[in-house]
Amino acid sequence: MRRPRPRRRRPVILLDTAEQLHRLPRGAATQAPGADSGRRAVVMTMGALHDGHATLVRTARAQVGPAGQVVVTVFVNPLQFGANEDLDRYPRTLDADLALAEAAGADAVFAPAVDEVYPGGDPQVRISAGPMGGRLEGATRPGHFDGMLTVVAKLLHLTRPDLAFFGQKDAQQLALIRRMVTDLNFPVEVWGVPTVREEDGLALSSRNRYLSAKERGTALALSRALFAGRDRLAAQAALRDRAEAQSPPAGDERATGLARLGEIRASADAHAVAAAGAGLPEAVRAAARHVLHEAGRYDPPLVLDYLALVDPQDFTEAGPGFTGQAVLAVAAKVGATRLIDNIPLEFGAHA
Repeated sequence: MRRPRPRRRRPVILLDTAEQLHRLPRGAATQAPGADSGRRAVVMTMGALHDGHATLVRTARAQVGPAGQVVVTVFVNPLQFGANEDLDRYPRTLDADLALAEAAGADAVFAPAVDEVYPGGDPQVRISAGPMGGRLEGATRPGHFDGMLTVVAKLLHLTRPDLAFFGQKDAQQLALIRRMVTDLNFPVEVWGVPTVREEDGLALSSRNRYLSAKERGTALALSRALFAGRDRLAAQAALRDRAEAQSPPAGDERATGLARLGEIRASADAHAVAAAGAGLPEAVRAAARHVLHEAGRYDPPLVLDYLALVDPQDFTEAGPGFTGQAVLAVAAKVGATRLIDNIPLEFGAHA
């Protein structure tokens, strides 16, 4: 008996106008023409797609299933670029982007021109990123997040998705998009997808192609610094767990218990945990900062913009005794290329 042949996906559909996008049925490309069922997911990009973007598309495809639809947007948004930034230099590789999007499972690519998105020129009304938008990336790039949120809002209106997928590598961007969707009641579910890294730890980025071999070697300090901070946190957690395992019984049995478990070692560990607990966020920063300081002496050097350990709810710095989820974030220039990276961390109640 012959096995049934799998249904072949139609080629990805390229759209470049809002009118074409609005006429696009919400059915998947694997369905018959005119089908209109399933959920729509959107993956927003500025093009120059790499495997990090492909991971977003694959995740979206898995979530909406074969009856759903995945739309990838490719638009280099001029509102996100400030003076002396790389708008003109930013890579534009639409043919390669179409091939990658199709291979990853996209049904359509919306790649409009600037005057299609902003038909009246620079918009007079924009989304304000508020106080969070002025921190870290926003402090370095004034107006960047206002421009980002403005285009994300427009693209959400144009694509009308049920789900939207963004990479966690742009952690502050993701946090602001979630805040906007909540505050302005957008009917969309926002998904954050973990950062994709190359084998050497470098976070995938469209800007990595600007790096020379020597610059790439220096750029690896960003991920090494983040991992050093993570390892410092893990070491402190291990010390805490060991101290707790050695904690003596309460009450009248305290002296006997301490003697049995080794009073000197238990007391020393307990003291170390108590001393380090309040200062653990700064210890994490210090471990990362040491790696970045060393990279400042490389050839070419790493020029640090910021290193921050922040609360992902508002991107304020995590202070002494902080507990819960945090983001350790870094931005730096290597040569003419500015790179960002981050990792999520979890500070326990004892930290």
